[in-house]
Amino acid sequence: MADIWSSIYQNLQPYTNIITLIVIIIIAILVFSLILKLIKRSLLKRIKSKKQISNVSTFIDLLKFMFVIFLVIIVFSSYYGRWSDFGFIAGLLTVALGWALQKPISGVVAWLILTIKRPIHIGDRVVISDIKGDITNITLTHIFLDEVGGTITGEEKSGRTVMLPTSIIFEEEIINYTLRDDYILDEVTTAVTYESNLEKAEEIMIKAVEKIMKPFLDDFPKRISKEAHNRLVFKDSGIDVTVRYFTIATIRNQIATDIRREIFNKIRNTKDVEIAYPHTEVLFREKEK
Repeated sequence: MADIWSSIYQNLQPYTNIITLIVIIIIAILVFSLILKLIKRSLLKRIKSKKQISNVSTFIDLLKFMFVIFLVIIVFSSYYGRWSDFGFIAGLLTVALGWALQKPISGVVAWLILTIKRPIHIGDRVVISDIKGDITNITLTHIFLDEVGGTITGEEKSGRTVMLPTSIIFEEEIINYTLRDDYILDEVTTAVTYESNLEKAEEIMIKAVEKIMKPFLDDFPKRISKEAHNRLVFKDSGIDVTVRYFTIATIRNQIATDIRREIFNKIRNTKDVEIAYPHTEVLFREKEK
């Protein structure tokens, strides 16, 4: 029996290097497959939409491709050269690829951060690089925004789609309107004359907010105040009466317009409150006889 094993060993002796390489490759593939499954499972737990699942699949395919390239380099270096040559070649390739693929690699790293840390989500209203919009998709290379404003001065959707490189999160500040919830502080200002009944003007504005916001108040989270409050600023031609309130970020313009309309109608039907506006009065004095 010992002679048989000795004979087999002697016959395989010339192929020891190849067999060792094959065993190493098999072990590497098994370990890589296990790591890949763990990464995929971890990422899938953090996402919900079908688009994000597609991004995970693309990212996994990218890792597989890089792993295959790495194995091919190892095989060629082991078979045709020395390990020191492999290190040199790998170093050159790393520098070359790092320089050529700097932006794409930064994009992949940024996508990983966005997927794991989740500072922004699909559906969030954000401002990135002075561009405002609602996030519709986050891929390995780009963040897609449904633009808000852009062609107009308000906060309604323009109909345009803006594509920003994912790596922009390393370069620009990001303002997220809806990270914690869908509510932000907004205000409406109306100027009234100094002759107006100020208390009544403040009351009109508070009640206007309460009327318009009433259908939405039941959905407010506990941290959000349901009470509106006033602020006053004296101006040359009147008093700016500002009412501040929490509103829904994505329809703030619509709600503010409804509140302004309600305020205008109430003031128009109130005798002792008048809207102030810059104007000039010319007074004529009769000459004394």
